[in-house]
Amino acid sequence: MEQRISLVTLGVTDLPRARAFYERLGWRGQEVAETVFFQAGGLALVLWARERVAADAGIDDPGGGGFGGITLAQNVRSRDEVDALLGDATAAGAEVTQPARETFYGGYAGCFADPDGHVWEVAWNPGFPLAADGTLTVPDFGATG
Repeated sequence: MEQRISLVTLGVTDLPRARAFYERLGWRGQEVAETVFFQAGGLALVLWARERVAADAGIDDPGGGGFGGITLAQNVRSRDEVDALLGDATAAGAEVTQPARETFYGGYAGCFADPDGHVWEVAWNPGFPLAADGTLTVPDFGATG
């Protein structure tokens, strides 16, 4: 298996509400067959009805209450961008679940949940610099400096 993620699909309870939330964050999606696709760098973020995601995956999902054990993350280029993005998310209808704070790795990060409870981390990590196009490359942790 190649080390690659092509799509991240979020099961949502109200597709128009979910799409509107992400569009308030500045994302632009395309809806096809009751599914919304957002280009997100080299992968796609997909919004699809939660019951359809569960059925497609062969999973029994009795209401989907609680944390699903997955977070999405967007690394940014500065501490100020962390604060700005958390503010934008709040204005778009998100709930901040972890206010921005200093991290154990010398960075700065906070988290928010979208209207369906999907958790996003927003982080500035000086050890994970971003390319001009936003691409993140995992550093060689075995390299000596």
